[in-house]
Amino acid sequence: MRHATGRARRAGAALAAVLTWAGLLAGCSADGPGPLGMGGTRGDSPAPEDVIRVTPDDGSRAVRPDERLRIQVPGGRLEKVTVVKEQDARVEPVPGRIGADGLTWRPDEARLALAARYTVDVVALDARGHRSARHTTFTTFVPDERFIAYVTPENRATVGTGMIVSLSFSREITDRAAVERAVKVTARPPVEIRPHWFGKDRLDFRPERYWKPGTEVTVDLGLRDVEGARGVYGLQDKTVTFTVGRGQVSVVDAARHMMEVRRDGVLLATVPITAGAPKHPTYNGRMVVMDMLEVTRMNSRTVGFGGEYDIPDVPHAMKLTDSGTFLHGNYWAPEAPGTANVSHGCVGLRDVKGGGSDTPAGWFFDRSLVGDVIEVVHSKDKTVAPDNGLGGWNMDWKDWTAGSAVK
Repeated sequence: MRHATGRARRAGAALAAVLTWAGLLAGCSADGPGPLGMGGTRGDSPAPEDVIRVTPDDGSRAVRPDERLRIQVPGGRLEKVTVVKEQDARVEPVPGRIGADGLTWRPDEARLALAARYTVDVVALDARGHRSARHTTFTTFVPDERFIAYVTPENRATVGTGMIVSLSFSREITDRAAVERAVKVTARPPVEIRPHWFGKDRLDFRPERYWKPGTEVTVDLGLRDVEGARGVYGLQDKTVTFTVGRGQVSVVDAARHMMEVRRDGVLLATVPITAGAPKHPTYNGRMVVMDMLEVTRMNSRTVGFGGEYDIPDVPHAMKLTDSGTFLHGNYWAPEAPGTANVSHGCVGLRDVKGGGSDTPAGWFFDRSLVGDVIEVVHSKDKTVAPDNGLGGWNMDWKDWTAGSAVK
């Protein structure tokens, strides 16, 4: 409550300052003397709206975000300009600057915020040296439709070296360049990070090679009020951060029925596996651990097969693709790992019913992170598609960078 009260107090103080300033200006009309020492009468001084021209007009409603906020005087000079934006119960100043000639003021940010109320207060001198003041307000367009981005990985996660930043949008994006410009992914230590679009609702980011262990990555979503499709505007203005842990890459040799587990280049273990049977081979290529489940149900009908299997308690399951490829514990074919490929496309490690911590599957699960890389070689199947899970590492750098919408 302390923090919420503090924010409310600061917002109230800012609004009070605006109202006080507006009150002072109300007494500073051209009709008589006021606190700023303006004299004269309507007969010898022009009206404030003739001296100070503000666009959008005072009282305007549903102003579009691409309409420019401009403050001008035809002669003389601007003395003071204060612009305040009220949005989502927050009051904050709008930064801008008076031009070198003193005749114009422009905001630093060209686009107006949506669903906001703007208050403009201006003091200026006309060409004859008469001081005038003007107070205006306008409100901006409130959109009916919004879109958001679902971000992978989770905020503050510690991930493996192969993590790809993936944004899945709630609506199809037609202005992909505008959305791409609004998202910034940076790393410390610095590394080049490039985007790639998969269709109209997914935008992924990665470096050319796996992340170095210890890298801190920041994803800045400046999507609020960005028009991603006609009449559909972004809702988010948030930051997601994650840290890259150790670098673990495991290579599954489907022909040898073995998996080599390497961490930071050092071989930790060689583990017996079973891969996809000849009728259902495992994808080749580099896959990234997307999720880790202590136990899960696997039903063949959910991945496009018939009723071949329905196992309610598959232990130590690590999701590798959207199409249903997992690396998991296998207790129902204990002789297969190391000798034969019998699965429907998954990679199985020896385990016991309920999952055991001292089994190969339990050992590997306990030493894995979301974002670790599992690479399959020598399988009699095609390479996994780059958009099937976090499969973007299967695309070379030239093709990856060509997937940007910003040329």
